[in-house]
Amino acid sequence: MKHILQRLYHHETLSQTEAKEVLLRITQGEMNPAQLASFLTVFLMRTITIDELIGFRNALLERCIKVSLDGMDSIDIVGTGGDGKDTFNISTLSCFVVAGAGYKVTKHGNYGSSSISGSSNTLEHLGYQFTNDVDTLKRQLDKANICFFHAPKFHPAMKSVAGTRKELGVRTFFNLLGPLVNPCTPSHQLFGTSSLGISRLYQYVMQASGKQFSIVHALDGYDEISLTGNVDIRNNQGQHIYSPSDFNQATLQPKQLQGGETQSEAVRIFKDVLNGKGTEAQENVVCTNAGMAIHTIKPQQSILDCIAEAKEALRSGKALQVLQRIT
Repeated sequence: MKHILQRLYHHETLSQTEAKEVLLRITQGEMNPAQLASFLTVFLMRTITIDELIGFRNALLERCIKVSLDGMDSIDIVGTGGDGKDTFNISTLSCFVVAGAGYKVTKHGNYGSSSISGSSNTLEHLGYQFTNDVDTLKRQLDKANICFFHAPKFHPAMKSVAGTRKELGVRTFFNLLGPLVNPCTPSHQLFGTSSLGISRLYQYVMQASGKQFSIVHALDGYDEISLTGNVDIRNNQGQHIYSPSDFNQATLQPKQLQGGETQSEAVRIFKDVLNGKGTEAQENVVCTNAGMAIHTIKPQQSILDCIAEAKEALRSGKALQVLQRIT
């Protein structure tokens, strides 16, 4: 490990194979806390390479508790977080809308690290029971079109780095890995990123994977389609810039997306939207993101038709029924 650190101190980068081997050794406890903190700091001082990110991802996928869906298509909708915008749970709500529209959703998530309420916080407060029992998850997927992979249940190897990450108190490359290590490796993924740099990294990684994907980054910093301005979208077909009007939506103000100051407020907003009691702005931003997820599954269908499909799932109560079936 000292040799690896010395190389990194001299501004060398790791090959994909080396990155995978190093992270496997780290998750087996072969780096002491001081070495691990130093290793993580290297990637705070420079940009992680594509090979390093893929190697680290492959290591975590090898060590995780895997879920086989026997070839069934599904989609994950997940943001990298870290945008500092304190929005309500847009991506998680979008998952329920997409499931309500009849598509299989395999959501990977965790407790919030930089927001009031992450996906796990909200679902836990709503009564969802975290599990890594594959049969239970498959039953939920059959019954409700959705199941939830609470990251700590599926990545026990991460315990070896949890203490150091907490003591550092800053976002590290592990935050980039979360959206890339869904234990069922879904056939489709919609990512939200907090910077164009991360969007480019994800684009290269997903192009190499051969899977269907969309990556969204609002140019004013949101890791989702915020409708507060233009959004950069990358997918298997290329890269595009969209304005709110391209989605037939009005431009929103940041205050219209606020998620509240407490966990209870975040849960109230979540329930209000699913019950049809959310604001017009909340409904529009959720359905636009859900529509983009549907468009990722069915790129031949226009984005406007996909948004309309999402709105029908929300307004008809089908999205609410999804929640009721798993809690």
